[in-house]
Amino acid sequence: MAKKAWAKFPHDNKAYSYDGDKLAKHWDALHAGDCEPFPDEVRVAKLLKQNSALGKPADAVKLAEKLQAAWTDYHRGEFQKAFEAGEALGPLGASVAIKAAGIHAVHLLDDEKEQLKRWEALVKLAEQAIEALPEEANSHFRYAFALGRYSQSISIAKALSQGLAGKIKLALDKVLKLAPKHAEAHSALGLYHAEIINKVGAMIGGLTYGAKAATGEELLAKAVKLTPKAPIAHVEQANGLILLYGSKREDDAAEAFDKAGKLKPLDAMEKLDVEFAKAQLEE
Repeated sequence: MAKKAWAKFPHDNKAYSYDGDKLAKHWDALHAGDCEPFPDEVRVAKLLKQNSALGKPADAVKLAEKLQAAWTDYHRGEFQKAFEAGEALGPLGASVAIKAAGIHAVHLLDDEKEQLKRWEALVKLAEQAIEALPEEANSHFRYAFALGRYSQSISIAKALSQGLAGKIKLALDKVLKLAPKHAEAHSALGLYHAEIINKVGAMIGGLTYGAKAATGEELLAKAVKLTPKAPIAHVEQANGLILLYGSKREDDAAEAFDKAGKLKPLDAMEKLDVEFAKAQLEE
């Protein structure tokens, strides 16, 4: 991926500094949605035990420090720095790299061609993570996230014709098998149902892809229940309701956006989600 300068996080990020011990202290709240384990020495040693090709056990402390630094940059909104640090660590750093580059692409990258290149690169990085660490829930979730966004970039119809929907669903099912309380995976799977029904209709969507409006709505609601303070859970619930029901549920979607917009963001991603939600209510 090109190393040219990325668009900067456009808001004050002083409140999102989690240097030193602050990262560990706030980790559970920051990662309630994606269930990412805290990357301390014990965690890194566990990953190295899963795949010795990722590094030497003696390097666990040093690798943990690098991962924590990358996540600190991510939460502060220094997305390019976080991505490059994560990418340099290979599959060990794929989770932070993909999340940093992905959130940046969603909110701060306007060029559609560059977006497509970004998603293609992130899909490859996620595939490497799955191969190296197949028992890690976020290896599969980052893949589903990147492939889902790639699918949207080439159009849902084209993605369906290429069989990408099935790959995304398999990945999300794997995530929820490994991490049943993964709220962001519940949201993503809910949107899977919503996107398909929106594109091909309830009948074909149900018969061909197993997509159901009720299931989609339940999954989106489950994410909100798991992480009521996470703006993204409410934003995705609103997006799903719009895809499934259009103007029939616009009041419910507006309510979800309103809830998201009133939440206090804990990091740069949540700030971007809050501002996005507010913008939807102004249209």
